[in-house]
Amino acid sequence: MNDLNVLLGTAAIIAFTHTLFGPDHYLPFIVMSKARKWSLWKTTWLTIACGIGHVGSSIVLGVIGIAFGIGLYKIELFEGFRGNLAAWAFILFGFAYMMWAFYRIYFNKPHKHKHFHTDGHLHVHEHTHSNEHDHVHHKKITPWILFTIFVLGPCEPLIPILMYPAAELSTFGIIAVSVVFSVITIGTMLGIVILATLGINFLPMGKLEKYIHVIAGATIFLSGMAIVFLGL
Repeated sequence: MNDLNVLLGTAAIIAFTHTLFGPDHYLPFIVMSKARKWSLWKTTWLTIACGIGHVGSSIVLGVIGIAFGIGLYKIELFEGFRGNLAAWAFILFGFAYMMWAFYRIYFNKPHKHKHFHTDGHLHVHEHTHSNEHDHVHHKKITPWILFTIFVLGPCEPLIPILMYPAAELSTFGIIAVSVVFSVITIGTMLGIVILATLGINFLPMGKLEKYIHVIAGATIFLSGMAIVFLGL
């Protein structure tokens, strides 16, 4: 039990630091919530869902490895492959979203229309041609893209911690480590996302509001780049 307590404490600390120093765990939700004008409730449940998918995929992989006696080295190699795949998915999604945002800005410039009334009066009004269908389409697909990327993304530190109780033939230990790691990881993600989302809503965007989608795409793009090239 003493060893298990130490292991659970280690799992909690690693889960917290791994999440805190991995901006990809929370930045996408913060910037997309602001850009897509999600409610706090929608942002919350999407963060939880993606967190469950993120941790759950590694737990499933770890349990499969334990059940079939697959070595830690092979599992970590596969986790590394998944990590690179998720990082490049972030890069591609962020870049595509950024380009879409630039496209909307370019083709949605305000322009003027002149109308002559029967009494000879000239009326001029200015408007934009925003593509509402395109906007609704992105609102529906964006959460699913984020969820898929987070399922692809592994929790690399979890696998070695799971292997220790497995070596001790402790099913309870495996479950306990999985629960603690999951709760701390998702709780940290959620805490940062909620605090940042509430805080950013008080910031005056001014002229930057026009570029909020560009900023969101660029943030996700840079998050992916940081994972690939900085190992975050």
